Amino acid sequence: MLNRRSGTAVLLAVMFAGLASGAVKAAPCGNNSAGFQNWKRTFAQEAQANGIGSQGVAALMGTNYSVGTIKADRGQKGFKLSLQQFMAKRGSAAIVSRGRALKKQNAKMFAALEQRYGVPPGPLLAIWGMETAFGNYMGNQNVLSAIATLAYDCRRPEFFTTQLYAALQLIDRGVLSPTTRGAMHGEVGQTQFLPRSILNYGVDGDGDGTINLNTRADALASTANFLRGHGWVPGAGYQPGQPNFQAIQGWNAAGVYQQAIAIMGRQIDGG
Repeated sequence: MLNRRSGTAVLLAVMFAGLASGAVKAAPCGNNSAGFQNWKRTFAQEAQANGIGSQGVAALMGTNYSVGTIKADRGQKGFKLSLQQFMAKRGSAAIVSRGRALKKQNAKMFAALEQRYGVPPGPLLAIWGMETAFGNYMGNQNVLSAIATLAYDCRRPEFFTTQLYAALQLIDRGVLSPTTRGAMHGEVGQTQFLPRSILNYGVDGDGDGTINLNTRADALASTANFLRGHGWVPGAGYQPGQPNFQAIQGWNAAGVYQQAIAIMGRQIDGG
């Protein structure tokens, strides 16, 4: 997920500007577990120098190299399927059927979300169903270990370094804990937010004073806020070529995923 520039994004930019200037020696990436412990020590020094607190640093030092995360990262073959194959594999018919029922059962909640964020129920329910089967499969991977592993890995270190800094900030704030569980790439909650998106778009949807994306109210409100933050125009269409499709593109970079969300959302909304 790509994030809109915010106060958090500015803070992260300042952090990385300091690293780029050579103020702190950058931790070297690696392609296996051999250098992970040394990388952690170097990264912990960087993080501390860039404002991460003792809780975040201690949590980082407690992480382990995740072989499962690397295996999952290398095995994402589903996005290479055709649209029809992808939708069949992901159970689009079941998602649409369940999504319509949940829309009816939670009409007041979805009406409130649309009034506040401008996003209709269909895309939210399609994302919710696609990501976790409506909260039934949120993952059991240690989130911080997954993200630290991917920040260390040489495939996409820049992207996941920003996610790791965000995760450490969330631990310092008490939003995440060192034991938080999620998906294999470190996504959290019912609609699978990466840490930087939690910082930028996470909201307290149920008004209990906390942001907990394992609850449907917070997860759906945060997802609507994410889409609004990526340019969602109230009342405009969200199919390919229409104004709001770009917001769906901000959610996931895979073309088949984007199209599937648009199609299922339209079917849930009755189009």
